[in-house]
Amino acid sequence: MDMKQTAVIAVGARPNFIKLAPLWRELSASSRFDPIVVHTGQHYDYEMSRIFFEGLDLPKADYNLGVGSGPHGEQTGKMLMALEQVMLNESPDMVLVYGDTNSTLAGALAAAKLHIPLAHVEAGLRSYNRAMPEEINRIVTDHVSDILFCPTQTAVKNLKREGFTNIVNHGQLIPDSYDHLPLATDHVPVVLNVGDVMLDAALASVEVAEEKSMILERLDLGEKGYLLATVHRPSNTDNEDNLRSIVAAFLELEEIVVLPLYPRTKKCLEKYGLYERLKSAANVILTQPLGCLEFLKLEKYARKILTDSGGVQKEAYFFGVPCVTLREETEWVKTLEGGWDVLASSDAAKIVDAVREDFRRDGDRMPFFGDGKAAERIVEITANYL
Repeated sequence: MDMKQTAVIAVGARPNFIKLAPLWRELSASSRFDPIVVHTGQHYDYEMSRIFFEGLDLPKADYNLGVGSGPHGEQTGKMLMALEQVMLNESPDMVLVYGDTNSTLAGALAAAKLHIPLAHVEAGLRSYNRAMPEEINRIVTDHVSDILFCPTQTAVKNLKREGFTNIVNHGQLIPDSYDHLPLATDHVPVVLNVGDVMLDAALASVEVAEEKSMILERLDLGEKGYLLATVHRPSNTDNEDNLRSIVAAFLELEEIVVLPLYPRTKKCLEKYGLYERLKSAANVILTQPLGCLEFLKLEKYARKILTDSGGVQKEAYFFGVPCVTLREETEWVKTLEGGWDVLASSDAAKIVDAVREDFRRDGDRMPFFGDGKAAERIVEITANYL
């Protein structure tokens, strides 16, 4: 019997946990891998961490590094030191990182410096705004990775523009048959369009959410009778003018706005004297951060979604819910091209107009994000690569 190959999976924040779920199931079911989950502790309290592990039916992490919050450099440096030690202890055959968080960057750098094969899940995304810390994390991670698992053709095109040449299947979605795929040669990284693991996660979890979540009843909400909002990016939360403008838009709307609050968002609202205004508003429902199942159900039945989260922006598209993105730009441009999404930035007038107008075009949503089998492809390709 062949020895299983060890894969260290570095995660640390809510978006990482969601992407981990479908891949964990495939890795665990495979006879070829022994996955080791390392939680950096980037999101460390119950609402932002353990609630997602429980809701997504993920195992307790094999390592919890407990790094916690802090300035970007300090946080990333602590993660890098701790992850390097884990990798030295485990001597893995492969390291997998997800998305664009500081945990992603630290895991990528640790693997690259130790010459351990590195796979980046959700590679090739670009907002073309280097003021975003996520953009720096994406770019660096991509350029030290051995396997770049892209979620869309647009992501593949971004990498091609940056000089990546070993592109499988001309950037088209990898077919179900994985035989004889040309992978890396002479240590040249390989680029593949496998589809989006978040689509895998959404399709699997929303069925469970329908059965188990009572969030609509608990908040006394009707289907398509509310707006769902999330605000967490530093460009909005740490900029007083932007945050005030977004809050003003929420207060001007005549509809119910459900707003789950991240801990740091609440802290910024309190700092700028905005929290009590939202809390006392007749049309705003503030909640604690919600588990995956409850949040997915709220997404599915919202009339519109207002968010600065790339992941939530995509999930809105998956469920056919029009989205108002509270950013100047987005890495998920296909949601804009499909007409299901509009960029409103933090401009209160634009946000209110986008909520009130029917900006969505007629027509079906195009399958830009694959077919819900991304995790299956990733595991098979990684095994063949090794």
